[in-house]
Amino acid sequence: MRRFAVLIIFLLAAGCAPRAQIVFTSAPGVTELPSRSLFVATTRAVDAGRFKGARSEDPYYLRFDITVPPKRQLGDVPFATDEIDPETQYLAKGRRVYDSAGAFRSDLGAALAAVPGGTREAIIYVHGFNNTFDEGVLRLAQLSADFGITAVPVHYSWPSAGKLFGYAYDRDSALFARDGLDRLITEVRQAGAQTVVIVAHSMGSQLVMETLRQRDIARPGSVARDISGVVLMSPDIDVDVFRSQARRLQTLPQPFGIFVSKRDRALNLSARLTGQENRLGTADANAVSDLDVTLIDVTSFSKGSGHFTAATSPLLIDLFSRVSDFEQAFSGDSSGRTGLLPGTILTVRNATEIILSPVTELVE
Repeated sequence: MRRFAVLIIFLLAAGCAPRAQIVFTSAPGVTELPSRSLFVATTRAVDAGRFKGARSEDPYYLRFDITVPPKRQLGDVPFATDEIDPETQYLAKGRRVYDSAGAFRSDLGAALAAVPGGTREAIIYVHGFNNTFDEGVLRLAQLSADFGITAVPVHYSWPSAGKLFGYAYDRDSALFARDGLDRLITEVRQAGAQTVVIVAHSMGSQLVMETLRQRDIARPGSVARDISGVVLMSPDIDVDVFRSQARRLQTLPQPFGIFVSKRDRALNLSARLTGQENRLGTADANAVSDLDVTLIDVTSFSKGSGHFTAATSPLLIDLFSRVSDFEQAFSGDSSGRTGLLPGTILTVRNATEIILSPVTELVE
């Protein structure tokens, strides 16, 4: 009981942190900095000119041009508060709100055509529980910059309440938002994307799995054809529910990676609140051994809440950024991972688990 109370206090303290905000500026030094164009689809309603937690049945489409601060800590999302510092903060050079899905597709298509190597790759990021609109956009800017993503970044912002005690509302919103994500995947494909990878965090993973399930039911086999890979980070999903969702798909997209951590305090609390032993984000390969998935155990790198370790740990970001072919690390041939990811590789029936260890730990 004492540990449970400590965990509640920890989460309450985390909820008091200032919320990230997108700041638009033409301050000196901003125009010279490199920026990334981020495309956004949202089913949040507009409230006083801002996208908040209310729901909209009709999606909005936008593009943000976000600067990349040269002096930043890997994994952090530094944003402007009272003072603007282009050298250390993510800032917005501009924003475009599209008046139609067709205009969005046209602009996105031009960006896809400009991807190096002519690969026309897109990555769709889906945020998790207790996220504001601005936080999701800035997080994708950080992921794109820190991981050196060359694919066109696309964000799906579903209507999270952005409140610590909005868990029930967010779970309902994740269900509400399925059609919007389904439509976005279609828009991205119609814009000319040849490769589409979906990356989801926390409760966003539930939304992704529900969307893929309904998409494959409507068009059997379409998920494997349309989606080139899925990465779930700290997924807040009941393990049995995930297994039923995955089995309903004709074929799981490959690669299919799941980042897990035994030290994920948020998911450990979620498991206790739901009366379960584990959530998917704290499970091991035995729990999903009948599925063709790869679990990446980042427990050794988890600090603090441990709920977004893969995106916030400088050591992990540096490790994955140095892997010459990230997809090879998820390949079915375990020998292909030798020398790429330091740690232990386990195979349990169809599932593979990579238990990562810091290099210094391996040396010791």
